[in-house]
Amino acid sequence: MRTFIRLLLNLAVTFGVYWFVFRPRQARWGADDNEVSMPLPGDEIAPNPTMQATHAITINAPSHSVWPWLVQLGQEKAGLYSYEWLENLVGCDIHNVSEIRPEWQNTQVNDIMRLGPKGYPLFIVKEIVPNRALVLQAADPKTEAPAAASWAFILNEQADGTTRLIVRSRNQYEPSIGNFILWRMITEPLSFIMERKMLRSIKGLAEAKPVLQPQTA
Repeated sequence: MRTFIRLLLNLAVTFGVYWFVFRPRQARWGADDNEVSMPLPGDEIAPNPTMQATHAITINAPSHSVWPWLVQLGQEKAGLYSYEWLENLVGCDIHNVSEIRPEWQNTQVNDIMRLGPKGYPLFIVKEIVPNRALVLQAADPKTEAPAAASWAFILNEQADGTTRLIVRSRNQYEPSIGNFILWRMITEPLSFIMERKMLRSIKGLAEAKPVLQPQTA
């Protein structure tokens, strides 16, 4: 009985430290107060989100050097620039590509961006503003029906020639214990780990392989 009580206490302390110390930081990793609070394209997809995260990173390159890496995101294209081995451990069949492919630069509104083979999570391209915004809306893996969840990639070019890459995810799900465990305790921390790696990889690629000519609509 004492062992069981000790286990419960340890779990409660671990949860408390994560929820009150680490989670607030991971929900806004790299983002400043203005970036966290500002409205961004795609917010309207989940107008009353149950959870939201805004992450950001400074890239020492103009926005047109970052954009080509964003539009070729996807399982059937350049991958997700994250931990490929971890994605493939759960069958995503992801293969990251460290070069810009011209045949993957024609992403259009209503295109599907997959995170794995058929049956795995996917997104629908909802908005494209070249060198500025790529907005994705989550969809049902089986029916491809749009869901109240968004994933937006925003490029804010700075006066010094650097670019702020801001990534915001919003999810509007029905409150329940099951959904809380699924989204807050499992999906949210895992997504943060994968997305942080993605942002750092995009930064490295865009800085190492600058694009001379901006992409236009």
